Amino acid sequence: MNEQQQTLWQFMQQQSGKLQEQTLQHVGLTFISLCIAVLVGLPLGILIVRKKQLAGVVLGIAGVLQTIPSIALLGFMIPVFGIGPKPAIVALLLYALLPIIRNTYTGILGVDAAVKEAAVAMGMSKWQILFKVELPLAMPVIFAGIRTATVINVGVATLASLIAAGGLGEFIFGGISLNNTNMILAGAIPSALLAVIFDLLLSMVQKFSFKKLGRVVYVFPALLIVLCLFYIIPAKSKGKLTAGFTPEFMGRQDGDLGLRSKYGLKIHTIVISDAVMYKAAFEKQLDVISGYSTDGRLKAYNLVVLDDDKHIFPPYYAAPIVRDDVLKKFPDLEQTLNLLAGKINDSVMTVLNYRTDYLHQSPERVAKDFLVANKLWRTERGGSDGVVRIGSKIFGEQYILANMYSMLIKGYTDHDVSTKTGLGGTKICFDALTNNQIDFYPEYTGTGLLAILQASPTIINEVTVNRDSTYNYVQRQFESRYQIKWLKPIGFNNAYALMMRQQQARQLGIKTISSLKQFLDRK
Repeated sequence: MNEQQQTLWQFMQQQSGKLQEQTLQHVGLTFISLCIAVLVGLPLGILIVRKKQLAGVVLGIAGVLQTIPSIALLGFMIPVFGIGPKPAIVALLLYALLPIIRNTYTGILGVDAAVKEAAVAMGMSKWQILFKVELPLAMPVIFAGIRTATVINVGVATLASLIAAGGLGEFIFGGISLNNTNMILAGAIPSALLAVIFDLLLSMVQKFSFKKLGRVVYVFPALLIVLCLFYIIPAKSKGKLTAGFTPEFMGRQDGDLGLRSKYGLKIHTIVISDAVMYKAAFEKQLDVISGYSTDGRLKAYNLVVLDDDKHIFPPYYAAPIVRDDVLKKFPDLEQTLNLLAGKINDSVMTVLNYRTDYLHQSPERVAKDFLVANKLWRTERGGSDGVVRIGSKIFGEQYILANMYSMLIKGYTDHDVSTKTGLGGTKICFDALTNNQIDFYPEYTGTGLLAILQASPTIINEVTVNRDSTYNYVQRQFESRYQIKWLKPIGFNNAYALMMRQQQARQLGIKTISSLKQFLDRK
């Protein structure tokens, strides 16, 4: 049943087990980080009330932490804490600190000076004034900060799935990559509901008297232990090998679904972003990963591709796809873009990717070097005859191709170029193309067949026998359904692949996906 035939409710029923697991993980991430943030932020807020000279520094640091993009902050945590829930929890608690510290500081400062003077006159100590006067009166403001931090954490926790920490982001990012609206909503709706429910519950707790609220403090340790069980219990079921698959790979027939149905492969799996997946394999945090056959990190991290002996991965030949109206508007565009046709094979693309992914050379430099070496480079004309808008997905290979096309258009035509790179997954790029936000972007025949056309298993088996039949099918279907033209293939096949460290694969005698299954079955 494809997405068009399946309602959101049917999808959520079908995925109820996974949805429940991800929701529990999301709750765990949110409240573990929130509890720790309260235990850290509340004393810091009290401290800067007593030592006001520190207020600017503490609030400034907390403010700077919250301005760091969340995905970047998660990335900074990985070298220190590795992948999984630990870096996500640390990043989330850092995001939660500012509203808690600031509201504690503001709330206590807002207590009427006359009330505090009366408490001093009654002979109360500083600690008694704090716990019996200042905190009770400041509690509504403090709890407003905790509620704000909770809502922030529920939203940011969706990104935790990118570093193998679980949560509802797995559905959201998988749906974006797979052009599956049901999958996106299955993650987004529960996440939004969690934010509303948590805010409502905390508003109810906020109405407790301070004396009753004080008892809640004793619940914190027990709550942390219960929430940690969401990660401890699954860890006990971990097998001999651990696989790291991207959100997109998890939901594809030419991915985890195909591995299970065609190979019968059952391996302990965590969901992770491809941005950190390769390095996690290199650092032995993962044993098997879902990669791309032309990725430069294969060479960089000494990985080997397992032979797909049952052929679940269809051809993934890259080619630019352009709307028909764009080709009419810019008659010379097709000929210009086809200058790359057949020019880049698998090994060349792997080297180009290696330069950006591992040597950290800019995509512009890599693109220009290739065009110069292949005598395709021309000086920019400085054209003013309309602007061609180029899109790309959010990985190095697409950045390289987008820059090549930009340079070709500027050098061979009188058109200017606007690039919208890093658009995320397939759904974002394709929607941008069909909604006239971009004019073309590089796509892959396998993605067009499975993620966009969502072809039936029968058609998939018929058209994936070779690269030409796959290309011809998607070319015809895109033209008839969307009035989008596939231009000539660039030449390389960036298919999905399962990868392992070369040394480990050699030691275990694993060369194919079938031999991986046999090894797991023996264990």
